[in-house]
Amino acid sequence: MKNICLDTKKATCFLEAGAVEAFEPKVKAAQEALENGTCPGNDFLGWLHLPSSITSEFLDDIVATAKVLRDNCEAIVVAGIGGSYLGAKAVIEALSNSFGWLQSPKPAILFAGNNIGEDYLFELTEYLKGKKFGVINISKSGTTTETALTFRLLKKQCEEQRGKEEAKKVIVAVTDAKRGAARTCADKEGYKSYIIPDNVGGRFSVLTPVGLLPIACAGFDIKALVEGAQQMEQACGQDVPFAQNMAAQYAAVRNALYQNGKKIEIMVNYQPKLHFMSEWWKQLYGESEGKDKKGIFPASVDFTTDLHSMGQWIQDGERTIFETVISIEEPEKKLLFPEDEENLDGLNFLAGKRVDEVNKMAELGTRLAHVDGGVPNIRISVPRLNEFYLGQLIYFFEIGCGISGNVLGVNPFNQPGVEAYKKNMFALLDKPGYEAESEAIKERLKSEE
Repeated sequence: MKNICLDTKKATCFLEAGAVEAFEPKVKAAQEALENGTCPGNDFLGWLHLPSSITSEFLDDIVATAKVLRDNCEAIVVAGIGGSYLGAKAVIEALSNSFGWLQSPKPAILFAGNNIGEDYLFELTEYLKGKKFGVINISKSGTTTETALTFRLLKKQCEEQRGKEEAKKVIVAVTDAKRGAARTCADKEGYKSYIIPDNVGGRFSVLTPVGLLPIACAGFDIKALVEGAQQMEQACGQDVPFAQNMAAQYAAVRNALYQNGKKIEIMVNYQPKLHFMSEWWKQLYGESEGKDKKGIFPASVDFTTDLHSMGQWIQDGERTIFETVISIEEPEKKLLFPEDEENLDGLNFLAGKRVDEVNKMAELGTRLAHVDGGVPNIRISVPRLNEFYLGQLIYFFEIGCGISGNVLGVNPFNQPGVEAYKKNMFALLDKPGYEAESEAIKERLKSEE
């Protein structure tokens, strides 16, 4: 079976000869620090060999729980935010029928707890009225505002519509092993529960029950997903030579570009199903590297759609960017371009060609144009859009992130900046325990009027 491949030639041509090779000692040291647990944030390295530690028995248990939910629910709501939902949503969106919502699939997989939009939550609760729905509550603490607020609403509605005893069978907690409000609630109510490992941070948790359970509930093959990740764990191992190690090469090239003034990395796809894979990638790299006034800014575009909006800036704007293109070699379906007798649009020259061939030429033409415009291009080639290759892609980006963050000289596994807005929000809401902060922020707002 083929593997995903990395092509950096259209990026390294913007660097001096030997620039990537010069990063080899730093990259090797960074990966050794991960393996030896000597890097900053070493108490959050549980993801590093997670794929190879997952047993078939563990996956069987998740599949069995997913079957209970699938058999007893018209809709399953995944309540979580950040890493507690983006990985699952990325995989589910990538593998699902683009118009599945029109086909009334059983069950519908919905996501909530990732915002505080009153209209969104009202519309969700309206949609769920009269429906047999279940909930997967994903929160290590159980007190994250967005998720806790949503779970409180959904728990009440589920119990009212299905009865408390039946609701217990279709509410699952993915949370801390021993501590926190979500753990206390799960134990008290008797919910089926799974553990978020203490040594795996949210953005690295897609291969834990955080991601595996929702993906299984959507009907996809989590064993193939894990198998792909296991294969990539081996392919990017510490013993793999630098020149053959995809993750090491990716970390070296992007850091060399950053050192040469390329401050923004744009994740590009030509397959609409990959939109949320880019969203997951943005959190993974943004939250891991954006600290200590350092870090490449992760952005994303969906081509060819965004060529008609962001394409001008990418082609001719400030030259502080580089692109990483995810290219799917073979689509799952086949559709030929038809011939038209009148040919008013002048496209008969495409008659008989696969639509994907047109897309591939758009991809190649765009890469050439962007390179000519001064935009370095990295390309990740993915043979098919299926569970196995998504597993490869997920682990590739995870290990690449760990290495790259260490090369950059930051702690890739903490997120101190995330707490700043929470402190202000709690102070403004007069949360108990924040009295001093509440008084201070209200005085500040008065002085700014």
